[in-house]
Amino acid sequence: MTRRYLLDTNVLSEPLRPCPNEGVMRRLERYRDEVATSAVVWNELLYGCYRLLPSARRRKIERYMHQVLALSLPILPYDEQAAEWHAAERARLEQVGRMLPFADGQIAAVAKVQGLIIVTRNVSDYADFQGLHIENWFNP
Repeated sequence: MTRRYLLDTNVLSEPLRPCPNEGVMRRLERYRDEVATSAVVWNELLYGCYRLLPSARRRKIERYMHQVLALSLPILPYDEQAAEWHAAERARLEQVGRMLPFADGQIAAVAKVQGLIIVTRNVSDYADFQGLHIENWFNP
């Protein structure tokens, strides 16, 4: 199958919640062969995990990341083409007074240059970037 979706941090974290969103879980299963994430999202997930003190929760997250995600989810790089698109978008947005988080711009850039739809709960984080397709799987 062809990759269609780039999953944001909040989507990949959802299966670990005590009561995961059913719509997200259904779509993760349905599109499991069509999803990827970015190295930037992978960094956010690792950083969140490594900030936790050693505990059962941290071990559960580490197992999920290394034994589930890392083995089944393509992790796409923030490369030269993404950096060029990101720089142009940052400059454009800055000219209209919008200063967006750097990591969100990197994630958007990977999705844009790979031709993928960003899947996120936080649609507004990406709304100002031009030419992106965004879906919220948290809505019914």
